[in-house]
Amino acid sequence: MDIRRRNNVTVTSRVDGPVLLLAHGFGCDQNMWRLIVPALAENYRLVLFDYVGSGHSDPSAWDEQRYSSLEGYARDVLEVCEELDLRNVTFVGHSVSAMVGVLAAANAPERFSHLVMVAPSPRYIDEDGYRGGFAADDIDELLESLESNYLGWSAAMAPVIMGNADRPELGQELTTSFCATDPDMARVFARTTFLSDSREDLKTVSVPTLVLECEQDVIAPREVGAYVHDAIPGSRLVTLAATGHCPQLSAPQATASAISDFVGVAR
Repeated sequence: MDIRRRNNVTVTSRVDGPVLLLAHGFGCDQNMWRLIVPALAENYRLVLFDYVGSGHSDPSAWDEQRYSSLEGYARDVLEVCEELDLRNVTFVGHSVSAMVGVLAAANAPERFSHLVMVAPSPRYIDEDGYRGGFAADDIDELLESLESNYLGWSAAMAPVIMGNADRPELGQELTTSFCATDPDMARVFARTTFLSDSREDLKTVSVPTLVLECEQDVIAPREVGAYVHDAIPGSRLVTLAATGHCPQLSAPQATASAISDFVGVAR
């Protein structure tokens, strides 16, 4: 299988620079990183890709059983790394991809040197002693709405997820991205995302890790950032002066600077 075509792999910038592997979240694709790429490309070799079922990936490679687990998305990451023979990689994962990166690093620790988690959440559903941001009934309702009318759900939820109501163009961009995703594939990714529980997996992290959170985020509230930070010994927690769940779009300069500062110091 042609992995590069399957995952729409893009390699840019310095061939001899440290490698940053940028992984998008649910309903998105690699285009979501475009505002931070110019700043990062000055010093790093950037590898971007689309998970199967997202963006311009090869839809013929879709397998519902594989992508009903975060392990399936981690396999995409590892197969891209193997295809390009990537090592000493800093994995930059947005939202649920932060947990995908944790799984990938646990399965192939020889390939990864650092993790950057952008608005991560290991568990979206509240439990006793843990606040994920949603009651179980909220998630059930969210998934039911998504499955019954994906386009309507996208138009309603994307602006909420993005935040920044004073910048409606950002919410519209996320809506467009959601709506461009095949509804059947999106439904599977949504269930995989919002029903996941990766809290135990955080214990496997043994590389320097940056946790990037926003001051206000309805999907990953600050209690979640604190939880992830506490669960990964030696991790660094940075709170961006940003609103919403996609700081790479709403605060690209601050996001790129935080990543560069961490990777520069950590190396």
